[in-house]
Amino acid sequence: MGNTAEENSSLFPIFILAIMVLSLVPYTIHRVANAAWKKARSIHCHCSVCLRSGKYRTSVAKKISKFSTCSNLVVLLLWVIMLFLVYYVKHITREVQPFEPFAILGLDPAASEAEIKKAYRRLSIQYHPDKNPDPEANKYFVEYISKAYQALTDPAARENFAKYGHPDGRQGLQMGIALPEFLLNVHGPSGGILLLGIVGVCILLPLMTAVIYLSRSSKYTGNHVMHQTLSSYYYFMKPSLAPSKVMDVFIKAAEYVDMPVRRSDDEPLQKLFMVVRSELNFDPKNLKQEQAKFWKKYPALVKTELLLLAQLTRESTAVPFGLQSDFRHVLQLAPRLLEELMKMAVVARNDQGHGWLRPALGVMELSQSIIQAVPLSARKVAERNANAGVLTEGIAPFLQLPHFSEAVVKKLGRKVRTFQDLREMTPNDRMDLLIQSGFSDIEANDVETVLDMMPSITIAVTCETEGEEGIQEGDIVTLRAWISLKRGNGLTAALPHAPYFPFHKEENYWLLLADPVSNNVWVSQKVSFMDEATAVTAASKAIQESLEGSGASVKEINVAVKDAVEKVKSGSRLVMVKFQAPAESTYNLTAYCLSDTWIGCDKKVIVKLKVAKRSRAGTRAMIAEEGPVQEDGIEEEENEEDEGTYDDYESEYSDDEEGEPEEKSRTGKHANGKSHVGNRSSGTDSGSDTDEA
Repeated sequence: MGNTAEENSSLFPIFILAIMVLSLVPYTIHRVANAAWKKARSIHCHCSVCLRSGKYRTSVAKKISKFSTCSNLVVLLLWVIMLFLVYYVKHITREVQPFEPFAILGLDPAASEAEIKKAYRRLSIQYHPDKNPDPEANKYFVEYISKAYQALTDPAARENFAKYGHPDGRQGLQMGIALPEFLLNVHGPSGGILLLGIVGVCILLPLMTAVIYLSRSSKYTGNHVMHQTLSSYYYFMKPSLAPSKVMDVFIKAAEYVDMPVRRSDDEPLQKLFMVVRSELNFDPKNLKQEQAKFWKKYPALVKTELLLLAQLTRESTAVPFGLQSDFRHVLQLAPRLLEELMKMAVVARNDQGHGWLRPALGVMELSQSIIQAVPLSARKVAERNANAGVLTEGIAPFLQLPHFSEAVVKKLGRKVRTFQDLREMTPNDRMDLLIQSGFSDIEANDVETVLDMMPSITIAVTCETEGEEGIQEGDIVTLRAWISLKRGNGLTAALPHAPYFPFHKEENYWLLLADPVSNNVWVSQKVSFMDEATAVTAASKAIQESLEGSGASVKEINVAVKDAVEKVKSGSRLVMVKFQAPAESTYNLTAYCLSDTWIGCDKKVIVKLKVAKRSRAGTRAMIAEEGPVQEDGIEEEENEEDEGTYDDYESEYSDDEEGEPEEKSRTGKHANGKSHVGNRSSGTDSGSDTDEA
């Protein structure tokens, strides 16, 4: 019989193979499914400008570069090791065979005693130590041939074999561990290896993993943004922050501040400064002083701002080779940093739990401009006579279209006053207009492709107190907003047209319920149209919980859930948020739906919220007492003007006023009275993360 230690050593590859299969196969399936899911979601623009940008081009070199990540190479190496172990186990290791004396002697079970002796003598000549000096032959003769002959000729050994399957009688249960013999030899030179391995795997490895995880988690948020960045954003965010000043707050992220500035960067930054300085809005009368003040800022902030201005002015080719890696790094971090900056703008800042509208709008403007590579100055409203047939809005929405320039926009200004006018034209009329303006057929088709990709947003908002008539001060009000998205090409989930942004960027939207006059944001919610399955689940759950709380029947709940699912599948998303009703008054609010990628696709509707004086005890969760109930509710009307420009909001080149604007929208009592107005106590967004401030 084989030695127990040798058997354990032979089982070691099988043990390692089992561990690798249990961990590597599920992880690989998860990675492949993730990659397939992302590829299915990557429905991008097919205009010639996007295709030439190379962002969506899948060349062999790009595929290899994309695959050759550290994690992918580690997974590939582990698969190679696992396949080698499979081959080793199958072809090299031998299976433990049961003791069969007839098979060992090469006889049939019906062989006579004479045949047994004859076979034994024949094998003795071949394997006996006196005849064959090979140690392996000696081992085989003693452990197999002799025992087999004994089992078949000795009466006691034959009886033991018949009863217990072994000539030596009953064999005790032997247990071992599937580790190589040298690890178990505590008296040999490698005696401490097993102990060190146990200490390392069971103690040191988990401890190091925990230390690394805790140190990283204490430094970064769940969105992979540094906590120091959030602190800076919270501190520098002001209620009267003009959109033109949002850039100054944005670049103060710790990720940008920590970016190294090398001595070799001085000359390239000077050259880049000469290219983009028109966007720095220096006072011509004090140009030298302004420039000197700019260069005295912290070097990393100067570098970040110049690189962002290169993106906004589409001067990426002017970025020197030595700054290209930093340029991509700044743009790669921008979307998630802007998302956190938006959260800091709408986070609760007063006793009523309200955020600030003005900086929130500025953050969205900056996000749109960075993604579309449009200068902030292009958003400035042209102060020209609308009756003269010229543009009455900024040219930024036009510049996001392919082949458009300021000169082209001036030509179109004779016939198109707003970007919305261009979108509402029939395709034939628009094609004729573009060709008359100097576009080729291919260029005009590119414009049509992008316009078909652009979303059209509609919002339907209702506010109610569940289980009660009307809304009274102190009630828990449920805001229910259905946001619908339509595109000319029929898609719902798609990546935006952004040929000058070098990374994939998904569309996101922000729903804000705000008072433009008081600058207060009551409710904020991030919305996404990319994941329909998540949206269906979230909408179904929200509708079901809402109706169950109001005492609806099972049939009514099923019908409502079915309708909600159909709405989601047709391109709508449900946002449900609860907030406490403020003091008695009529509130002229506005519901904004803001895109973080497209310019000119924002939507707003007016919401009039009437809150009656308290005439019932407790809140909606308590038993209501009889009493007069004032007729109240909300009214909603869509704004027919261009969604990209707000009448109650000055754009990015307005002055940065000190202090919050005075509240004028109330017709009754002041909204910010003693009663608390929580901007959210719970919320549901069907298709996005729940971002509560």
